[in-house]
Amino acid sequence: MKKVVISGSAKLQDSINYWIKYFENKGFNILDYPRPIEKEKFMELYPKIHKDFFENITETDILFVMNETKDEIEGYIGAETFAELTFALMQNLVYNKNIQILILRMPSVNVQSYEEINLWLKLGWIKLLEV
Repeated sequence: MKKVVISGSAKLQDSINYWIKYFENKGFNILDYPRPIEKEKFMELYPKIHKDFFENITETDILFVMNETKDEIEGYIGAETFAELTFALMQNLVYNKNIQILILRMPSVNVQSYEEINLWLKLGWIKLLEV
């Protein structure tokens, strides 16, 4: 069974739940996905959650970047999601892993990492999800 890690904004829980069901219905095992952390416990819980998420990226077959529209920015990719995407890409390039990296949609030119995403798509290092 192929393993999937979903990356994206934890503020988009409805979309996250949709994509969890989408991949589970196709027979995939969801290793990890963004979860909101209570403000009161953020500093206590974030380091372990962050470390575990990156460890799961090293174990996954697919990293799915759920770059939905957020704050009126089409294909939003924030700094954390870009770091996760870059980490998976470096696993492939440096350690010869074979993590398939899929993004939901082409980000808007307003997304800070637009140029890198566009280049990586052209190089075939990442691909748009075909639904």
